[in-house]
Amino acid sequence: MANNPLEGAGYLMRGLGLITRPGLRPFALIPLIVNILVFSLLIWLGIDQFEQLMDRFLPDDEGWLGWLRRLLWPLFAIALLLVIFYTFTVIANLIAAPFNGLLAEKVEHYLGGEPAKQPTGVKQLVKDILPSLLSELRKMLYFLLRAIPLLILFLIPVLNIAAPFLWMAFSAWFLALEYGDYPMANHNLAFKEQHRRLKQARLASLGFGGGLTLMMMVPILNFVAMPAAVAGATLLWHERLRNMEH
Repeated sequence: MANNPLEGAGYLMRGLGLITRPGLRPFALIPLIVNILVFSLLIWLGIDQFEQLMDRFLPDDEGWLGWLRRLLWPLFAIALLLVIFYTFTVIANLIAAPFNGLLAEKVEHYLGGEPAKQPTGVKQLVKDILPSLLSELRKMLYFLLRAIPLLILFLIPVLNIAAPFLWMAFSAWFLALEYGDYPMANHNLAFKEQHRRLKQARLASLGFGGGLTLMMMVPILNFVAMPAAVAGATLLWHERLRNMEH
């Protein structure tokens, strides 16, 4: 089977189509609602706080500093988009982690895959909340231990030329790990084993994560990015990763 970035991005696009199917739509709804609520809350808080800051230091929109106020608003909008993009994945996934696991399970069942060998249903969903949160925190630690050195590269002359490209590649890889966890955790695969399997399909994984990065930056599409990524990662697991040798 081909192992290239286009194949990985294809899984994401197919996942986007899957969540519109009648049998899966209800299970994609909760992650979608979480997306909308988190995005809306972050945007509202950002605008409200920035407006208060502007009213305090530049209260007169028609004064001689009015031009500065009008300049700062678009700059703030760009900064807000960047902050939301890099914090959204962490916050939204912490909230929606148990529901993402359930969605991955339902997608795999829809694809005709072998069901996870563990109890299912609402009671199991409640029991899965703590393990899901711990899993998310572990992925956050993995992210921070690698993100901090990469961010330092931006401050080092010469090396900072390569820093943006390294950061984009790492972001794509992390997103593949983030969403690949849901179907693989349903089969009790430890993070180390998940990491190993994704490395064996590294280019496809990077294509998946890179496509997801772009999707999260497109208005409207960013709201469905999370459930589409869960469905796409489950497709990747079902068709490619599950049969890899231990």
